[in-house]
Order: sequence, then C-alpha cells, then structure tokens
Amino acid sequence: MKILYFIDCLASGGKERRLVELIKGLTRKDDVTVDLVLMSRDVHYKDIFGMNVSIHYLIRKSRKDLSVFAGLYRICREVKPDIVHSWDSMTAVYSAVVCKLLGIKIVNGMVNDCPDNRKLFRKPLLRARLTFPFADLVVGNSLAGLTAYKAPVKRSLVINNGFDFRRTDNLESPETWREALGITTRFAVGMVASFSDFKDYPTFYRGAHLVLHERKDVTFIAIGKDTDSEMSARLVDPQYSEYFKLLGKRSDVESMIRLLDIGVLITFTEGISNSILEYMASGKPVIATLGGGTAELVIDGGTGYLIRQSDPQELARRISEILDDDKLRQEMGARGKLRIGEEFSLDRMISRFYEAYGKLLSN
Repeated sequence: MKILYFIDCLASGGKERRLVELIKGLTRKDDVTVDLVLMSRDVHYKDIFGMNVSIHYLIRKSRKDLSVFAGLYRICREVKPDIVHSWDSMTAVYSAVVCKLLGIKIVNGMVNDCPDNRKLFRKPLLRARLTFPFADLVVGNSLAGLTAYKAPVKRSLVINNGFDFRRTDNLESPETWREALGITTRFAVGMVASFSDFKDYPTFYRGAHLVLHERKDVTFIAIGKDTDSEMSARLVDPQYSEYFKLLGKRSDVESMIRLLDIGVLITFTEGISNSILEYMASGKPVIATLGGGTAELVIDGGTGYLIRQSDPQELARRISEILDDDKLRQEMGARGKLRIGEEFSLDRMISRFYEAYGKLLSN
C-alpha cells in the first residue's frame, strides 16, 4: 500500500512526534511505501530525513494559500497514493477537495484534541464539519475527541497515541540533573506543557503556592515553550521564587521527567496527552485535570488523580497526599508504567494504523 501523509509542519510537538514514529514503524514493513507532504520547512524531528520516505514541500505563502490545492493535486497525480492521510485541520481541507477529484481514499486525522465551546476552538470545529463528509475514515486519538468533534460514528476509529520505551534508555540520572539545575529539596513536581491558552499554568502555580505555604521540601518545575517567559514568571509569587524552575522549551524532556516525583498536567481541554504518556511510562504518578481524553489514560486513584478544572486547592491537596505516602507514590507510578506498556505502546499504535489502512483498501 502507498500512503501519503500531509501535515502542516514537523515542529516540536506531540502530534508531530506521533506522525514521525508512525512513519518510522510503517517503513519497516515490506508492503508499505510512504510519501510525506509538508507545508513548512520547520522540521524539528530530523530523523525523518534518514527514513525511506519521499518528502515533498508545498510552502504556503499565506494561511489560506489556494495554490496548495494545485500543488497537492500535482503531487497526488505523480505519486498515485492509495490513501492520503491528513494530519491536521488545514491539511484536511486541502485533501478533501483533491482526493475527491482524483478518487483517492481519505483518512482525516485532525482529531488530536478535545475541543470545548470556547471561541478558541471554533475554527477547527468548522473545518471538521466541512471535511468529515468527504473522509472515508476519521481517526482520533481519543473517544472524547471524536465525540466532541461530532465525527461520524460508522466512519470513525480511536487509535491512541503510542509510547516508545526506547526513549527512556540511556538517559542521564536524576541526581545529575538535580545538581545541574540546583535542586536541593527532597521532592520535585513538574508540568510539561507549552505556556499557552490551552494549558492552565495559573492554576498550577497557585496550587504550588498553596503547597509551599505549608512546606518547603518541594521544587516546582515548568517545562515547555514559553514557560521561561516574562508572562510565566509574573505568575510566580516572589516569596516562593527559589522553589521554581522555569525551564522553557527543552529537547531532553525524558531526562527532566525522570527527576520528578509527580507529573502534573493542568489544562482546559485535552485529547490524549503525550506529557501524561511520558509521565506514566517513566513510572511517575499523575495529577491531571478531569475532562477530554485524559480519563481514557489516567485511572483515577490507580495511576494518579483526576481533579476539577481550575481548582488549585484540590491540586495542592493531591500533591501533598502523594508526596507524604512513599508506598502510594511508588504503586501509582508502577501501575501507570504497566498500563502504558499494555495499552499505549508504540507497536500497538503502529499495528492499529496498519490494520485500519488495510481494511479501508479492502473495502
């Protein structure tokens, strides 16, 4: 089978990493040929260049560059893919028109989150309504996401993100990073997420302040794009600043996670979070906001705790509860790691995509 993937860019991010890992797995199969179309030369995951993949560039001159339709049409005529798999909402729009003209099977893969009714998400929802009718299959990484986007039930499939445990091999020890970062407290609690409207860093910081008001044995770490910005730093109470490490965007996230005692993700909406996958795969208990696809990943009371949205008091209480109970912390972490290995492995994700493509073509 010949598959053409179409994505905006391969910048640093969860959905981008997921595509690269999928392509890496599929190119190992003798009966799969992969082409990749990018609308940007911003490529963070450089290993894509070492794979057996033909890469095509359709660089947009503007956000709504109509010439991309013609460019994609030309590429599809040359490549003759069996399936075009669009990986985000804008590529879904371009693919819907071109593939219907050429009679190519379409997989719409734009469901990587779980939108709510806030204005922030109306554009993706509109694109979903426009493109879902053209799709032969809609794939989402969570049932909650497919439901929120109102994907057609009979043409939809959940394929969860998969974690590659080889990413945890040969990492620096937590002690090395503690020394490098100047962490002297007994515990470290961290949140891995970009500082953006999608993530609720104000609640994370307020919860941290409540914990630090009662105890001084915890360092709070923020890892992700713009977490080291002035806007982020302004949310930290100066009296507690010595207990915060705002590290910004990092390429060594797996090593950072190893030094944590708890992985936190406080957000407004979420599909299947790669940060939570990494916490659990590293054997860390999780505290995350209830909602979206997070409940499909975290077992409340088993692998961590799910808390109400924008509730710093509950966050602080759960942090102290886990830190004060060594046995609970270890058991939650162990159960989380086992769950990722059994239900969210990279091999399982690749196999499910491969089976879905085969079934689509046989139909």
